[in-house]
Amino acid sequence: MPAEAQFLGGAQAQRMLRLYHLYRLTIGLSLVLLISSNMDNRLLEVADGELFRAGSWLYLILNILVVVLMGNPRRVLPVFSLATADVIMLAGLFYAGGGTPSGIGNLMIASVAMGNLLLRGRLGLLIAALATIGIIYLTFYLSISRPAAANDYLQASTLGVLCFAVWFVVQGLSRLLRTSENLAEQRASDVTSLEALNSLILQRMRTGILVLDTELRVQLANQGALALFGRMTLNGELIADHSTDLIERLLQWQTNPALRVKSLKLSPTGPSIQASFIALRRGNEQQQTLVFLEDLSQIAQQAQQLKLAALGRLTASIAHEIRNPLGAISHAGQLLQESEDLPVADRRLTQIIQDQCKRMNLIIENVLQLSRRRPSAPHPLDLKVWLEKFVSDFRATARPGQQLHMYVSDGTLETRMDANQLAQVLNNLVENGLRYSAQQQGQAQVWLNLFVEPTNGLPILEVLDDGPGFAADQLQHMFEPFFTTESNGTGLGLYISRELCESNQAHLDYRAREKGGSCMRITFAHPRKQG
Repeated sequence: MPAEAQFLGGAQAQRMLRLYHLYRLTIGLSLVLLISSNMDNRLLEVADGELFRAGSWLYLILNILVVVLMGNPRRVLPVFSLATADVIMLAGLFYAGGGTPSGIGNLMIASVAMGNLLLRGRLGLLIAALATIGIIYLTFYLSISRPAAANDYLQASTLGVLCFAVWFVVQGLSRLLRTSENLAEQRASDVTSLEALNSLILQRMRTGILVLDTELRVQLANQGALALFGRMTLNGELIADHSTDLIERLLQWQTNPALRVKSLKLSPTGPSIQASFIALRRGNEQQQTLVFLEDLSQIAQQAQQLKLAALGRLTASIAHEIRNPLGAISHAGQLLQESEDLPVADRRLTQIIQDQCKRMNLIIENVLQLSRRRPSAPHPLDLKVWLEKFVSDFRATARPGQQLHMYVSDGTLETRMDANQLAQVLNNLVENGLRYSAQQQGQAQVWLNLFVEPTNGLPILEVLDDGPGFAADQLQHMFEPFFTTESNGTGLGLYISRELCESNQAHLDYRAREKGGSCMRITFAHPRKQG
């Protein structure tokens, strides 16, 4: 590669260049101090004193200008020119000082060494050859005008050999240094790439990961942990400010590391979390604690599938063992009710039998529907488009006195869900809301509110009504099967709706409204989250 196209490699070369500048300034300053302190009388007896003084000042001034104007060049050509000029100026001082007795030849060897630290191969050899030629030729020239200089040939030859020896040794060391530097840079690049890869893997993991210091302050939190906490950042914050349950589990683990701690919830509407801990130690002292937060929703989903399979087998037996006797009872009640001799009071009893038979049959139908439904098939779903179509279809078939209002926020509203199962859930919630609203207000109306939760970026659909709402003692049972507040209800509507949401990794919960009424809230899964 031509010298003009070459560049100085790395910070190490720049440090060497700055050291070369400092070396030349030190030599120039030392020479000026030497000629200014009358310590050079013996030297000037055999040399051109005025030329030596002028050369010393010129050497210092030129090097000051080089340092100020040149700076730290990146290309090799300016450095080669600098090394060449340095050798030529020292050769001039070598001549003015009287040759080898002046000791300037040793400074030329040092300059050859410094130049070869910065220049590679033939460029460094050229500097050594130039210094050798200067020493030997000037010694020969001095021997013509001053016969006593003929005795300096051996010393001059030795200096020339040393120039080439310095070139050979320094080039070898420089080559070894560059190899080590390239290897170190390569390893640093590999470490940086590996660190970036590890960081990417860490951030994309669904498992939440926290690193806590001895004061239980968060030093690192990946995106999985931030999503579970519903926070944008946790670094530098005390974990106790966000979850006392997690601190309790941590203390239990510290007391007995072999104990598997109980699951917990980081937020009232969040999934169940299984926490595990690992102590990070340096020496014999624990420095940090690594916390893993596993979302149990997938495990719960698998357990739910097993539960539904068992329920399907049970309901098959129920359908066979109960529906046939139930049908016989209902048929007998109908025949009894048609009897002309039946008193009015007994006729009322037969009507009760008919009503309760219908209710039992409805319960069996709902349970069979739950057990026989097809597995969920979540797929990407644009909630805004889907909800607008749902509302349009519902309004087209709504009964007089029923109103369905809709509000949709701006932005991306996407998830992964089975559209048919979502329609089943929303139909159930809207029908419940309209019924309760009509009971309380006389006019049935429901509001649908679709937006994105700012804390975690998940789509939210709220079904709001202005009915009586649920009493405080009913909240913990409202999603249990067969729990109902009405005499003619089956108690399976909300249970089936929650089960359908859970099978799509969504979450259905209840929230009371400040102005009265109920808010059934569906928190959908992230669109990239696989089912």
